[in-house]
Amino acid sequence: MKIVSLLPSATELVCGLGLRDQLVGVSHECDYPPSVVGLPILTSSRIPAGLSSDEIDKLVSDQLKNDEALYDLVMDTLVDVAPDLIVTQALCDVCAVSGNDVARAIGSLPGNPKVINLEPICLDDVLDTVTLLAAAANAVEQGETYVAELRGRIDQVADRSQAIPLPERPRVALLDWLEPLFDGGHWSPEIIDLAGGIPVFGDKRQPSQRREWQALIDAAPDIIFIALCGFNIQRSMQDVEAFLKTQGFAELQKRSGTRVYLVDGNAYFSRPGPRLVDALEIMAHALHPTIHPLPDAMPAALKQV
Repeated sequence: MKIVSLLPSATELVCGLGLRDQLVGVSHECDYPPSVVGLPILTSSRIPAGLSSDEIDKLVSDQLKNDEALYDLVMDTLVDVAPDLIVTQALCDVCAVSGNDVARAIGSLPGNPKVINLEPICLDDVLDTVTLLAAAANAVEQGETYVAELRGRIDQVADRSQAIPLPERPRVALLDWLEPLFDGGHWSPEIIDLAGGIPVFGDKRQPSQRREWQALIDAAPDIIFIALCGFNIQRSMQDVEAFLKTQGFAELQKRSGTRVYLVDGNAYFSRPGPRLVDALEIMAHALHPTIHPLPDAMPAALKQV
């Protein structure tokens, strides 16, 4: 079976199932595992490189307001690879090619490729996408093994966190954009809770939303996790340095003595795939390092303040 993945989380799931050899094309953002680099690229972005975060936000907002696409399919290449299975998403038009664009493209493809849309909004949903993808790729047994492995890691963290008394659980806010502020929605509050924190900024199973500084100050987090959507550590640092110098953060520190940790949002917290389990382990260790050991080769959250 020839498989095409149009979003990074799906690419990671395909490889996690042991199906890398069947992967014949990926999106322009698929960069993990390293073995997928060099595969045919099937999407492109209309967002110019080098923009500041507020410029990106304005461009994305304008494009979506006018119902304009943020990404394009590279149709010639997609036709050439002639997939049997296309894995895409209908969760977020900011994250990848829209499901509607894929549906419109199907008629131009040879054969009759199967299309599955992944729309996880919590960790259980992520595990369900493993099962869905495994069934579509005729890899049911591999799917059962992989789900059990991921579920086991989640349960280990959750079991350790159960022993943490409520007074010892820090109030935690996750930010996935800084200019302007966006809270961490969908799976982020669940990850905070499982890691032994109290989520105070962002709605479980709801999209991330733009928030005012006063709302963050009023939430009074003990800890802020900065996990910027689409940005690695190096790019995130540009925004973090400006964030720490703002009047709003000075007020927050004055009121709550807030600590700040930086993590690679693009790699771990933004993609609804198997590395959300890594994200859980990274956060758990940062919140309670004596209770939650950091797995070997897992990067620790970087304390900024």
